[in-house]
Amino acid sequence: MPRRKLLSCIAVILSIFCLLSGCGKKGSQETGAVHPPAAIKCGGSSTLAPVISKCADNFTEKYKTWDKVRPQLPPDPIIIFVSTGGSGFGVKGVLDGVLDIGLASREIKPEEREKMPEGKIFKVGVDALAIAVHPQNPIIQVKPSLTPEELKKIFSGEIKKWKEIDPRLPDRPIVVCVRDVGGGAAQVFDELVMKGTPVSKEALQLPSMGALASKVMENVDAIGYVSTGLIAQNPGKLKPLQVEGVDPTRENILAGKYKLARPLLMFTRGEPDERQQLFIDYVLSPEGQKVIEEMGFIPVAR
Repeated sequence: MPRRKLLSCIAVILSIFCLLSGCGKKGSQETGAVHPPAAIKCGGSSTLAPVISKCADNFTEKYKTWDKVRPQLPPDPIIIFVSTGGSGFGVKGVLDGVLDIGLASREIKPEEREKMPEGKIFKVGVDALAIAVHPQNPIIQVKPSLTPEELKKIFSGEIKKWKEIDPRLPDRPIVVCVRDVGGGAAQVFDELVMKGTPVSKEALQLPSMGALASKVMENVDAIGYVSTGLIAQNPGKLKPLQVEGVDPTRENILAGKYKLARPLLMFTRGEPDERQQLFIDYVLSPEGQKVIEEMGFIPVAR
């Protein structure tokens, strides 16, 4: 082997040995680069994720480091990541250990609970699914209330045109908008309205509640089940219909008169660690609940 190449190999071997034996450990400790502060990873419901993201921003801005939250904790910077993907993603992420805190806009299924027997579930708010249309859709004036049976026929594709709902409505196809199967809204709507009847194969399946709301906002012939929070966040751009003569108002939802209600949940696979619990407590505090309310959802009583 040529001398130059041999010296290069020796240099590489020495470098590797140095790394393995801790050379440079002092410099790494001084810069803090070896063990970056642990982040809290939250994810799941596309309805709840923006709310938790806002709470995380407020929490981080208020305290900045963990010792400011609780003096016994080290002065590590607060880092909270929030991702979306649907309630099903939140459950899977927690079970797989990818997420520390899952987010769901539906009840946790019994078979999911069985997989996390030590898990904790925290109800942080209440939402409802409003049957929403474009503000210029004539159904608002002609037939502002639908029955669960009519909704089932519309979303299953049995009713395909607006005039089939009422002869005074246009002879145009209904554009049905739904969440994909990973969304909590899809499960809630199936349980409360469809009751096992499949949605139409022609229905547009959207990857998030925001995408569903946007599709209804841009198409006068669209109809979809939209979070009441998103309707509140987009004033004048979506019009909720009544279900059996009942509006999806806060009062009707809390009184149990409007049936398409659902919980907003944060949950963990086991007992939350101290930092995770502190953040969950913040979401449940008056400050966090104010964010829930400001974003159009119903806060929980404390």
